[in-house]
Amino acid sequence: MNEIKIGLIGLGTVGSSVLKMIIENSDKVQTITGRRLSVKTIVVRNVAKHRRQVPKDVTLTTDLNAIINDPEIKIAVEVMGGIHPAKEFVTALLNAKKHVVTANKDLIASAGEELAATAKQNHCDLMYEASVAGGIPILRTIVNSFAADYITEVKGIVNGTCNFILTQMQQQHWSYDQALMKAQELGFAESDPTNDVEGIDSAYKMVILSQFSYGAHIKLSNMSVEGISTIQQDDIQRAAEFGYTIKLLGISRRIDNGVFAEVGPVLVPQDHPLATIHNENNAVMVTGEAVGETLFYGPGAGGLPTANSVLSDIVSVTKNIVLGTTGHFFNNYQSSPSEIGNIDPKDVKYAYYLSLKMLDAPGQMLKFTQIVTQSGASFSQIVQTKTDHQTARVTVITHKISKSQLSDIKRALRKVNTIALLAAYKVLQQ
Repeated sequence: MNEIKIGLIGLGTVGSSVLKMIIENSDKVQTITGRRLSVKTIVVRNVAKHRRQVPKDVTLTTDLNAIINDPEIKIAVEVMGGIHPAKEFVTALLNAKKHVVTANKDLIASAGEELAATAKQNHCDLMYEASVAGGIPILRTIVNSFAADYITEVKGIVNGTCNFILTQMQQQHWSYDQALMKAQELGFAESDPTNDVEGIDSAYKMVILSQFSYGAHIKLSNMSVEGISTIQQDDIQRAAEFGYTIKLLGISRRIDNGVFAEVGPVLVPQDHPLATIHNENNAVMVTGEAVGETLFYGPGAGGLPTANSVLSDIVSVTKNIVLGTTGHFFNNYQSSPSEIGNIDPKDVKYAYYLSLKMLDAPGQMLKFTQIVTQSGASFSQIVQTKTDHQTARVTVITHKISKSQLSDIKRALRKVNTIALLAAYKVLQQ
């Protein structure tokens, strides 16, 4: 009765760190909850590969049924990653009356509502603090500390791989390819880094953050998602000359009765708090009507930081088991469907950094200026540099314009074969 037995699915970087923390911190957890935690069974793909790192009294198996059918196991921890078969595994565990803790952002962003409903039907807890920003306890903070505030915006650096790459491009003046290779050498980037560098990982996290902040479930298909793989060293340097640093930001904010969310490279003023977040670290800035802007900063990935968030969830579930209060939603905040209307592109306004390559000949700047003027936009800064005998590089920062105006400019530029738009990034203003 004084012991809570745990089943662990996955024993990679995060899973092995969870096992380590449970073993090393069981005394502290017992003091806090009145229950001792112990890992009874671990499900892996290859038993022989992991046998040496697991204590002898822990069952190592490839069969999920060893957890599902074991009445002694009360909490299952899923850290295998991916959507399938993780979704099927978590569903089966919840239907077997197991409380589930997961670090799987892809799963929660794509099937979180369905799984939360299954958990509630079975009077089980489903916790996923570790799915966003690694070791930063941002989800529970939003649920608890912002419960009475009206959140108007959430933005931040939520992918450590991209932040590491951009930091090296800025500080070491490396190319994107050089910085990616270094990230892979250090284990910050996967051999296939697509989800990270193309912004997909960040988008999943913004879906979850928006759900917690506004009670609104945003579909990935409704978001504009752009990564960092096309960022050039020229743009890094030009942004610095303008007084900015380029960061991959996820941004979501209330606009009238809807929620706007987007992921992409953004020029951040060098004196802005987000500009000071370097390497693999993450930071989330939450803006509430009462509290104003608050910044949460820390390691966004890695075994032990993520495992710390997982263990925090395990402790919360354990407390709920002791108190008999399991079966409630991790996040109870739900907006009515009428509050999640589509956002008119005319209502989404930012300044933009535009980088262009154009024929170095009379009349080309006039063509560009006319296109911008016809869209109703204007410039706040403009720089032209010669690149070779035939072409010039032009970079501008506009005054605030709407997304529809930006679309008009892009559309018009595609019709001019002597001008190419190389980059169009939002500019964050203080």
